[in-house]
Formats: sequence, C-alpha cells, structure tokens
Amino acid sequence: MASSSKKVCVVGAGVSGLVSARELRREGHDVTVMEQSGGIGGQWLYDPRTDADDALGAHSSIYASLRLNTPRESTGFSDFPFAYPSNDDGAGDGRRYPGHAEFLRYIRRFCDAFGLMDAVRLNTKVLHVAPLAPRSHGDGVTRWTVRCSSRLGDCQDEAVTTEETFDAVVVAVGQFTQPRLPAINGMDKWSRRQLHSRSYRVPDSFENQVVVVVGCQASGVDIALELRTVARDVHISVKSVDDDVAVSPGMRKAVSRHHNLHLHVQIDSLCEDGHVVFADGSSVVADAIVYCTGYVYSFPFLDTGGLVTVDDSCVGPLFEHTFPPALAPALSFVGVPKKVVVPRFFEAQARWVAQVLSGRRSLPPEAEMLRSAEENNRARGKHLAHDILDDYDYCDDFGEKHCGFPRLEGWKKELRWSSLARRHDSTESFRDVYHDDSNLIREGFQA
Repeated sequence: MASSSKKVCVVGAGVSGLVSARELRREGHDVTVMEQSGGIGGQWLYDPRTDADDALGAHSSIYASLRLNTPRESTGFSDFPFAYPSNDDGAGDGRRYPGHAEFLRYIRRFCDAFGLMDAVRLNTKVLHVAPLAPRSHGDGVTRWTVRCSSRLGDCQDEAVTTEETFDAVVVAVGQFTQPRLPAINGMDKWSRRQLHSRSYRVPDSFENQVVVVVGCQASGVDIALELRTVARDVHISVKSVDDDVAVSPGMRKAVSRHHNLHLHVQIDSLCEDGHVVFADGSSVVADAIVYCTGYVYSFPFLDTGGLVTVDDSCVGPLFEHTFPPALAPALSFVGVPKKVVVPRFFEAQARWVAQVLSGRRSLPPEAEMLRSAEENNRARGKHLAHDILDDYDYCDDFGEKHCGFPRLEGWKKELRWSSLARRHDSTESFRDVYHDDSNLIREGFQA
C-alpha cells in the first residue's frame, strides 16, 4: 500500500498529544500541535491556580503533593525509559514513585529528544473543529477546519483567532478536564465550601476544619490522608463501606490508625445549617466538602453533527477506543481509555493512527467498525466503556495486532502487579516501603 503524507492537527500537548506528534512525524506526516497553556505536559504541568482563582482558568487538575502510583521502571515510553536521575545531576526526584514535577521533566526530555517543540503552538486554544463537506474539494476525503485563538500575552483580550484546514485531526486532550459532580439533595443550598478535587492544591486552608471527602479512589485517598494532617476531622463518604473496591483494605487500616479519619456511607442530603446527612441516618456538621468523584469526557470544540457523542463515561462510537467509524481515519482519539499501561498504550494508539493515515495499515469497513464498537459498549456497559481494568494482556494484544507494537516485558508486568497489590494492602506506605523479592528490577532495567 502506497504511503502518503497528511497535514495533521493534534489537539493537546500532554503525553497523548506529544507521542502522537512523534509517531505521526515518524510516518512522514506534517504535524501541528495546538496547546492552550503556556507549556507542554498537559495535566502534568502543575498550576497552583485553580479555575476559581483565575479568569483564564487553570488547565491542570493535579495537587501539589501528587506522586505517581506506578513504578517509574514501568512508566515510560517503549523506547525512552523513565530513568532515575544521576547522582551528580543536582536535581530530580530519585524515588521509584516520584512526584509530578519529575514526570514533567521526563515529558520535557522526551519532547527535546525527538525535536517536537517546533511542532507545538503554545497558548493556542482550539475553539471549533468540524469536517468540511467532501464535495468542497472533490476527492471524497473528509478534511477538517480548525479554528483557534492564540494568546499574545497573559491577557485573554490580546488574542488572535485563526482558521486552518487539515487532512486529519487527532484529539488528545486527556481525561481530567471536566469534573463529574454527584447530584445530592440540598447541594445547591449548602452555603459552605464545596469544591471538586480538580480545584484542590494544598491542605493549608482546611486547617482545624471538619471536611467531608466524597470518593475513595486514588485522588480521594491521597487528599483525605493529606487533609487529616491539618483538619480536625476528615469524613470519607463512599457508596459501600463493605466493598473492597470502594475502600481498599489499606485504607481501612489507615482509618483505624488515625483518630480523625472516619468512614461513612454515601451522602443522602446537605442541610443549610451545615449538616451533612449520610444514607444510614448519621450526620456531621462540616466546614467543607471535597468531591473526589472523577471526570466526564468533554470535547466542547468538536462538531461532528452527532456522529461522535459523549455520554458521561462513553465516547462513541469508537472502534477500539480510537476511531469513530463514520469519520475514520480523518478523526481519531488518543488517550481515552482508562486503567491502561500509561503512556505505552497511548503510544500504541498513536502509532496505529499514524500508520493508518500513511496507508501502511488499513481499517475494516465502517459497518464492521461500528458493530465492534457497539459490542464493546454492551460488554463493558456505558459507564465502563473505556475502562480496561489494568488488563495488560489486552494492552499487549491491542498494540501487537494494530501496529506491531512491542509487548510489555514480563518483569515490568510483574512490577506493576506487585505495585497494585501493595497499594491495595498498604495504602499509606506502598510508595515508600517495598521489598524486591529478586534481582528482577535491576536485571531488566538499566538507567
């Protein structure tokens, strides 16, 4: 099959967007990456501001103390290891589970190593992406108009709006932009402080307060454990206190260990006088509520005339979480799946997209792709449509089948599984207290 070069727009310069740019360039495509913030890194570009602090809004959702919950040896691109900083480097976080700043440095090194910055337009917000009618150019191929606003300075008023045509668009804006908030009786009348974890940065402002944390997954655990060091009491609300998926054994140990950490069933209602009433009838008077309730997919700039829809946790229809059948391959998504081997899975997605656009790989007929997408949604359910549940074999099979991507080495899989087990049982200490049972790590990884 003859190779062809396409003019491609990538939306977002986070991990997914940058690896998409790298893979597209390797296939000979002309790539432009649009990034709304002033630097690369996406969510990993920490911003102490929040949406409430700044008229422009913060684009990052991470908090100051955030650390990776997967080991660095298995958290990296296939051909660019996430190496430990050298002893004479004078900088860097040398822990196996480093903080967010270390991972951002790694992303920047990746960008520099492959010369990607000249493809990135910073301070450029994509406003509208829509397909051109095929008849407008006569060759039957869908092209796209991309309208964006480029800031000339820190003030939004100093912006220039432009429009450009591309052969293809890769949406790589990530999963952590639009907060998911629960619907709770009295929520709109509860006059005390309410915020989503997206707007949480540091615990200082919660000193000596009573705080309710809703949700006990990764961010809920981190934030609740951090808040308990300054707050008078932290009450964690979950759907089921008896479910080890909702509350890990390690978190139960933490609750039993700390006098000011309490576990509750889900919230029934909020009262104007500050009471938070739980489903079992118990209640507390709280100063603040932090909703660690996750995110919904959101692509407000994307106009497909209904061919791609977003229903909370389901973007669809998407063939293999990547291509919308009716618009493939000119439109694709990289970075939608959850609980996959990051960033490797997104690297495999990007390589597949690049090879399909160049003609090295072909896609099934539209009807077959649509049928496959619908079967996936039925099998997983809409709420878990893109949740791979740490299935490493699926991740390997995906990359091998679609683009000849290398399988994850066995020792890295073992390391990830042991890390998950430790996190489940030792929530507070798994990142700092661990023991390797063999020389597996050092034999397999050379930093």
